[in-house]
Amino acid sequence: MSERPSDVSDEMRELYGKPGHLIRRAHQLATALFAEECGELTPVQYAALWAIAAQPGIDATRVSALIAFDRSTIGDVLERLEGKGWIRRETSPADRRVKLLYVTEEGSTVLRTVASAVERVQARLLQPLSPDERSVLIRVLARLVGLEEAVEAPRRAAATAGAGRLRRA
Repeated sequence: MSERPSDVSDEMRELYGKPGHLIRRAHQLATALFAEECGELTPVQYAALWAIAAQPGIDATRVSALIAFDRSTIGDVLERLEGKGWIRRETSPADRRVKLLYVTEEGSTVLRTVASAVERVQARLLQPLSPDERSVLIRVLARLVGLEEAVEAPRRAAATAGAGRLRRA
């Protein structure tokens, strides 16, 4: 249970103002909402499944890099996904030590089925913020984790395309 602001001591206010503490609390909230909306699928499993669907034939090392997950434990995540029948592994013809990853039809169905639940998580997470605050939060978080260009490029492209349509009209 969260304390009311009037009940918070100065010592706790200091903790509550630390970015690391606030990010941890936000992560707890995001994870809890994801579990509530998405059931047995975890956020890491979702991210791995998404990355494999986006880049069929990717290997585990690249998946771990794309989703910023520890290489030593990504194997466990992939084993669970494979056990559920959501991905398959194939030996690379170029290097028999490397396993290439592909989303199965069942895995694609899971991604389609969970899409609205994932969007609900995002909406619920950002609900306390105004649209402008949401945009600022996403930009700041993207910068903080080194994904600013990846997040901003589609926004700039959409804005440019929209401006082009307006000029042609």
